Amino acid sequence: MKRHNLVALLATLMSATAWGQEVSLYGTTMAQMWKSEVGLDKATYTPATQYLGIDANKLGSDNLSLHLFGWGRTDLSDSSNLDGSKTVGYLNFGYLQYRFNQANAEVKAGRFTVNQGTGFEQVDGVSLRTDLKGGFTLSAFGGKPVLYKTVDPTAQKDYDFQRDFIFGTRLGWRIPKVGEIGLSYLQDGTKAAKDLTIPSTVDYTRKQMGVDLLISPAPVFQLRGRTIFDLADHATLPVGTEKPSNIAEHDYTAIVKFGSKVIFTANVAERNFYAYFAGTNLPSLFRQDEKDKYKGYGGSLTVSGTDNLQVIADFRHMNRESFGDVNRVGGEIRYASTEKHYMAGLGARSVSASKTIQVDPTAPGRSLSHTEFRAFTMIERKRLSLSLDGIVQQYKEGNPYLNGLTSLYEVVASVGFKATENLKVSGDISRGSTPVAKDETRGLLRAEYRFGFGKKGGQ
Repeated sequence: MKRHNLVALLATLMSATAWGQEVSLYGTTMAQMWKSEVGLDKATYTPATQYLGIDANKLGSDNLSLHLFGWGRTDLSDSSNLDGSKTVGYLNFGYLQYRFNQANAEVKAGRFTVNQGTGFEQVDGVSLRTDLKGGFTLSAFGGKPVLYKTVDPTAQKDYDFQRDFIFGTRLGWRIPKVGEIGLSYLQDGTKAAKDLTIPSTVDYTRKQMGVDLLISPAPVFQLRGRTIFDLADHATLPVGTEKPSNIAEHDYTAIVKFGSKVIFTANVAERNFYAYFAGTNLPSLFRQDEKDKYKGYGGSLTVSGTDNLQVIADFRHMNRESFGDVNRVGGEIRYASTEKHYMAGLGARSVSASKTIQVDPTAPGRSLSHTEFRAFTMIERKRLSLSLDGIVQQYKEGNPYLNGLTSLYEVVASVGFKATENLKVSGDISRGSTPVAKDETRGLLRAEYRFGFGKKGGQ
């Protein structure tokens, strides 16, 4: 976290407390430890992370509030950061909010997150929303997009330059006893790569329009989803290259209830990565020049045999244009007792995957088909909570992508103790085997707390 962000956060915390209004302080402290051995490289990681948040209400007015949340981490042993540094931090959000007495209206100013149909955005700026007559709602936001570091340092200046401003709006219409439909627009950046004096090879800007809907005419049925269109005018593609679709995404889920014992859920999704990742706000994770396509569909059936027992069966088909088809089928049995504060489950699934792309001619493609087994249990007794979770994946022999392993597994044991109503401490220990680390043990200690400050003269 930059120094000025830390100073602003601490100053605001002190000011909010001094106002003597309704202030809630919450946070989580975590200390981790694990060892890694990759080839001849050995490292021990012991990062300590502090999450801290504050909600301060009625700041001079019943309608004005302040909300802050951020984190900081320091490495006590080897650095866990890609740049070699041992200290890092971030202000997730920090904004003032004013709620009006009419039309369910509100205004936010500062750093906030927003989800208005086209996607989840993080913004330094201003947002507003209000209800209108006739069941309509209107929301909008604008400001500076929160920028992340790219993997390639040489691209950072271009990335920051293109994404100079972000704006979004959504108009929704609520239909009584039917649901809601919304139309949204997003523009991220005003300096497209093709319009620069020296055109960039990567376009970090976005122009998207989205349509979202929620249909729920009765408690037994619900349909929700969205379609996103890419409106940006991208750079001219090489001759002979197929022009990608301007539909960035379809994603729809339907839920049907048959009485109180049976629930059926179905989902269908389709993504065109060239449009979907065009100008992504996380360029370090996604490639803007990705031309792949994804299609998937599936469903699950949940049957409640008794008040405590559930049987779940699910299926998912996925297709990546460049990788082929994958089918995942299986189910779970779950037992839960609210009276005894106990839950347990067993699950098994089979994944049938096509062969991977042949990158090295001397190493033929191998199937990543596997079977998966999982078992878990959780129990609470007054202030004490315990859990145990294990998962095993079994692959065919001789797969070069698994570093000679045929079985991958991980077991996680957790114990927690609620010392007071405002303080809970817990610890996790895990042991497993992965293609990267054939034998890995991790430990985690966690302290969660929440405290409040009453009004002046109060408790």
